[in-house]
Amino acid sequence: MTSPTPLQQELVQLYSDLEYDIQKAGPICELSGRCCRFDEYGHTLFLSNIESELFFSRPPKQSITEDDNRCPYQEGALCTARENRPLGCRIFFCDPSYQQKASELSEEYLGRLKSLATRYDEPWQYAPLKQMVNQYVRHQHRHDDGSPVSKELLSHES
Repeated sequence: MTSPTPLQQELVQLYSDLEYDIQKAGPICELSGRCCRFDEYGHTLFLSNIESELFFSRPPKQSITEDDNRCPYQEGALCTARENRPLGCRIFFCDPSYQQKASELSEEYLGRLKSLATRYDEPWQYAPLKQMVNQYVRHQHRHDDGSPVSKELLSHES
């Protein structure tokens, strides 16, 4: 395993700061897994490009198709990417009394993510998780000559 880059180290520190702020806010989590079933809950999770390398450092166990609107890291009601989950996963809770604070934390920490991108001269991309997963899958699944693996093969890999 390679050592984390300076950007990843700062990202992990940002996540630690966020965890502290979330603990202070005290949202309730019922461990239902609803927040990861995006269509069912009416939720769209976004992922930034500067988070994606850390997030995808542990590829999902489940195969992914371009039609999926689920988190490929959810198994039952549990998250298998908990340590590397992105900002949106960390902030979102189903607790209705926490929604205002979640919005405030999201704005604050998105600003900090953008600042990291600027400081490290990284382009800023913030897109739905589904789009970022599909980019990752297309990038990871190429033949030796660089040509893409067919969609049919991707949906049947394990």
